[in-house]
Amino acid sequence: MAFVRFARRRRFTFLKLFLICFAFLGVLLWLYMRNLSDSEPVNITHHPREFVNSKEKYTRSKTNQNVYLKDVFKSNIFVTKRDSVFRNPALLHKLQAKTPNVPKQKVSKTFSHSDVHKDIKDRFDYPIPQMKVTPGLGENGVPVVLPKEEQILADKLFNDAAFNVYLSDRISPNRSVPDPRNPKCEYESYHHDLPTASVIIIFTNEIWSALLRTIHSVVNRTPPHLLHEIVLVDDFSEKDELKYALKKYIDNHFKPGLIKLIRFNKRKGLIRARLAGAELATGDVLVFLDSHCEANIEWVEPLLQRIKEERTAVVCPIIDVIDDKTFEYYATNLEYFQIGGFTWNGHFTWIEISDAEDKRRKSEVAATRTPTMAGGLFAIDRKYFWEVGSYDSGMEIWGGENLEMSFRVWMCGGTLEIIPCSHVGHVFRSFHPYKFPGNKDTHGINTVRTVEVWMEDYKKYFYYQRPDLLDTDYGDITERLELKKKLKCKSFQWYLDNIYPEKFIFDKGVLAYGSLKNPMTMLCLDTLNRDEDKSEPIGYFHCKPNSDVVINQLLSYTEKKELRIEENCAEINDDFDLHSELSVIMTKCHGGESQKWIHKMGGEIKHEKSGMCLDAGKKRSGDDAVVRKCYGGHFQIWWFENYEHPHIEVKDSDNYNKKLNVIH
Repeated sequence: MAFVRFARRRRFTFLKLFLICFAFLGVLLWLYMRNLSDSEPVNITHHPREFVNSKEKYTRSKTNQNVYLKDVFKSNIFVTKRDSVFRNPALLHKLQAKTPNVPKQKVSKTFSHSDVHKDIKDRFDYPIPQMKVTPGLGENGVPVVLPKEEQILADKLFNDAAFNVYLSDRISPNRSVPDPRNPKCEYESYHHDLPTASVIIIFTNEIWSALLRTIHSVVNRTPPHLLHEIVLVDDFSEKDELKYALKKYIDNHFKPGLIKLIRFNKRKGLIRARLAGAELATGDVLVFLDSHCEANIEWVEPLLQRIKEERTAVVCPIIDVIDDKTFEYYATNLEYFQIGGFTWNGHFTWIEISDAEDKRRKSEVAATRTPTMAGGLFAIDRKYFWEVGSYDSGMEIWGGENLEMSFRVWMCGGTLEIIPCSHVGHVFRSFHPYKFPGNKDTHGINTVRTVEVWMEDYKKYFYYQRPDLLDTDYGDITERLELKKKLKCKSFQWYLDNIYPEKFIFDKGVLAYGSLKNPMTMLCLDTLNRDEDKSEPIGYFHCKPNSDVVINQLLSYTEKKELRIEENCAEINDDFDLHSELSVIMTKCHGGESQKWIHKMGGEIKHEKSGMCLDAGKKRSGDDAVVRKCYGGHFQIWWFENYEHPHIEVKDSDNYNKKLNVIH
């Protein structure tokens, strides 16, 4: 009996051992077969798919949807569609060690690096930059003043982006911002079933923190059912974090498919980058933003609502200023805003809302018509964008595209509006931190294309301002002229009469224009190339020969008694009772008493409110223009080059000047 019991126990023991060994061998066989299938090349036809001008190339099998990437050792790395293993560089190295060599694949000529294998390895090895966020810094858009030691570091980095990079890196990408909207906006309602938005953001060598803050603000403050996608277009950035880490950051922080990223293998510029982004976008509405913005509360709903009401409306948010040094989000005046105009030298400028438009819109928060747009931030129905001519693809890099689109939309049947309840903050930079290819004046050349297509007889006023561009090669504009004819666009005269009737033209509706000369000194009033967008003193300079056009000396004396250059008028400040001599300042025309002057041909230029006269006595070329107490002397006599109703002939008298023996 004892033997039988022993045998039975041994039989069960052998059976257990056999089952364990069988299971172990089965596991080994399964692992072997899996590794064998993974390491063997798959002999099927691949269909290449490349991101536009991307440095990353991959091919995708139609049968198993597996991704093949080339490694640095010229071997295939096989990873299933669950590509999360690539998020761990250590696993990547293990896979590289196992994989066999395969024949070298051909690399597309569109790649920007010859060594694609190294680029892909660097792509996955490059770490996501760590943010140096200081909790609470800059929250609610409050200004940040750095300690002296940190400000020194910030100053060294300022030129990298034309704003405070050091501070931007320390402000959260999810920071809060103040609500700058008119209080009446709280009572506005928007439909739930609005068209969806594709937000297109173009960047080149943008600061990491600024770009992320732009993206996060859009995602955080846009209802998910309205945000169809964000399209990022990298215009050939050279910064490693943008080339290698941005895609990884997007994958880690946003839901799949929300953000599309494409890269160019050479610099193509803002205009062509936007065209590429628009071609890729599939939302109902295209919303263009710059890469250093912060979307505000309910920013997109008012834009989409207006486009739903009128699909040919091109709409812009109010652009709030984010300070380039302190990152303060300015939201002080909740009701006041300006609209867009232009200067005859081809630049955008801000102007006041006209009385006629103020009456037409009826409400402070209603859509407000604007003659032009700044161009960086606007929304347009995607289909209408292509119908109305998209962008002029003959334009290069940057500049002039905003005026071209503004004229075209108005003249070809659309409307251009600012939506007061939509706000987006924007870091306004005082200079471009990057170079333009070939150092070409792309703004000037693009503007020439604009005036040649759209301004008709009024293009002469542009060339008065920019005679240097008269012989510029601006390329072929046949296609744009055909578009103008196809769309049955109205004339530029119609645009001025109906859309921008308050646009100032230096020789129309004025009493005198041209250079303003003091015959005694042969000095003329001159802008001295000072910034027209700031309040700057006007000065004296040697008068031009009569046969030349010097735009710096082109003034007008208007029926409103203004001494005017484009949108700026001459004035003096109010403390004239305390000074015997005051500088003459050119500032935005506002029609106030401080900008009224009295003048008769060949007489004084008297400031009406102060009673003081423009005086060239004891002044040299390059000095600021001043007013002094009127006394009727030769230094206070002025002649315009042209008068509307001349009664005597204006002549220079060199002999007269010599007799007076005046030192110039």
